[in-house]
Amino acid sequence: MDRRTFLKYTGAGAAGAMLAGCGTDKKRRQEGISGEMEMRLNPGNGDRVSLLGYGCMRWPMTKDADGKDIIDQEKVNALVDRAIEAGVNYFDTSPVYLQGESEKATGIALARHPRSSYLIATKLSNFGIPDHDLSLKMYYNSFEELQTEWFDYYLMHAIGRGGYAAFKQRYEDNGMMDFVMAEREAGRIRQLGFSFHGSRPQFDEMIALHDKYHFDFVQIEMNYVDWKHADGVMNVNADYLYEQLDKREIPIVVMEPLLGGRLADLPANVASQLKERDPDASLASWAFRFVGTYPRILTVLSGMTYMEHLEDNLKTFCGFEPLTDEEIDFLERMAVLMKEYPTVNCTNCKYCMPCPYGIDIPTIFKHYNTCVNEGLVPQSAAQKDFKRLRKAYLTSYGKAVPPERQADHCIGCKQCMVHCPQSINIPHELHRIDHFVERMKRETL
Repeated sequence: MDRRTFLKYTGAGAAGAMLAGCGTDKKRRQEGISGEMEMRLNPGNGDRVSLLGYGCMRWPMTKDADGKDIIDQEKVNALVDRAIEAGVNYFDTSPVYLQGESEKATGIALARHPRSSYLIATKLSNFGIPDHDLSLKMYYNSFEELQTEWFDYYLMHAIGRGGYAAFKQRYEDNGMMDFVMAEREAGRIRQLGFSFHGSRPQFDEMIALHDKYHFDFVQIEMNYVDWKHADGVMNVNADYLYEQLDKREIPIVVMEPLLGGRLADLPANVASQLKERDPDASLASWAFRFVGTYPRILTVLSGMTYMEHLEDNLKTFCGFEPLTDEEIDFLERMAVLMKEYPTVNCTNCKYCMPCPYGIDIPTIFKHYNTCVNEGLVPQSAAQKDFKRLRKAYLTSYGKAVPPERQADHCIGCKQCMVHCPQSINIPHELHRIDHFVERMKRETL
């Protein structure tokens, strides 16, 4: 079914069986929400899946009695309660998220609700540990942490980098693919798929395995920048991924719809154009509407750390309005503008952490990207506002990242690079930012 046909039959929300509640009428009025949660039908098993899915990689954190960062379970419970009340039923986690604590926190929050009210997605994240027994231990431990007797959606995690040779080592040579196939047959895995990070040739290698394994779904990076403007080296344009999966009628789960938050924190001239088009719409809503417009999309993952993130997204997905062709063309023009800005293509996934030398890599990149997007980066000493911008950048950098965790501590060991789904040359970018900071300090820009 093409996009126009899909919009005709489901885009206007006419299919009543495809809707779910977004909370009580009073709650909807209070939050400015109109309509019901948009649901998508999984043709493979008949699941009704909320178009907004909850990515559980960015749960809110707090400090314990010893000052250690831990997940704030009380806030997680409140977020899950509100999400389920509003019709969100897809929760995506992994054994490695949040230093291995995401599954447990997610399981505690979800177990307070009827099992029929939510769908659990988790992963076999056996990076660097393809040993059969260790992989099995990870698999069974996920059942315990998530307090469930089955996984609704189970993924081979971060497939692509290293091509088929890496997949073979992680899942075939150790017998794990045979194992998960048998688990699917037994019903302990309801739907089996993989998440993809890699290049076009690597994707072609992986999707060729569909004839053998009959993947029930695939998770890809998709947003209006990467639709046609991925770097083309280690990431592939999402329009190609979508086309290949669509023609095979494989449901798609979307990750990074906001490009690691960058599409919710846009450069000023891009943001102003979106606001001019729709002053009441959040910047993030444009990105979510883009991915949700395509009919093969089963659910769109969002890592909603705070209640305001969740409420804003509910405004988008309750009474969902697909983009028009003209609006899609408009976002393509915005994507071209986005590519002109020298930001670091970091999605804040934190796979690079912890750094053995204590460097806070994601926060350094986030601070730098935010300053670039907001026009707060001094360019030369001849600049009219150079001293003000210099002071503001150095002060905000010091507040965001403690001195002992700043970019100047990078020794170029490259241990972080093997974990980066975006294949960023992290030491190069850290050294570039450190060089920039040092020139600012010495006023030699």
